[in-house]
Amino acid sequence: MAPSGLERFRAATAHLDLDIRRMPDSTHTAAEAAAALGVDEGQIVKSLVFVAVRAPADGGDELREAVLVLVPGDRRADLALLAQATDARIEKADARTVKQATGFSIGGVPPIGHPSPVPTLIDASFDRFDVLWAAAGSAYDNFPLTLPQLIEWSGGRVAAVAF
Repeated sequence: MAPSGLERFRAATAHLDLDIRRMPDSTHTAAEAAAALGVDEGQIVKSLVFVAVRAPADGGDELREAVLVLVPGDRRADLALLAQATDARIEKADARTVKQATGFSIGGVPPIGHPSPVPTLIDASFDRFDVLWAAAGSAYDNFPLTLPQLIEWSGGRVAAVAF
């Protein structure tokens, strides 16, 4: 049997000694996670995948690259801001693309611990909170972290990408 999302996440982040917490109820959505954890919805890190589409200089086929966008639970990713931050046309990713890019299914995508690096943008408005909470590979598992940790561990770039 293949390892679960949580098991894969634990293996990928073992060096970080994270405080992973299992919730009795689903934390699939930011509202569910905030309620389960007893925190502000904005403290929840939504890990969203989009596709940046660029026309190559040689006029060939479009280049498509998955981009992980980390947005507070009380905000929405803004496609125009994402396009500006990536200098590309932005499309929403389907479930298959999310799984291929991150190794995790929608609802449990963590901001770190992916099998391969994923270009990452982090919304600047996370600076409102001392502690953030993110999915740990499943819709029931979460872990706390700070904004500096999120930036360092994800290798992400901070930008205004949500409203």
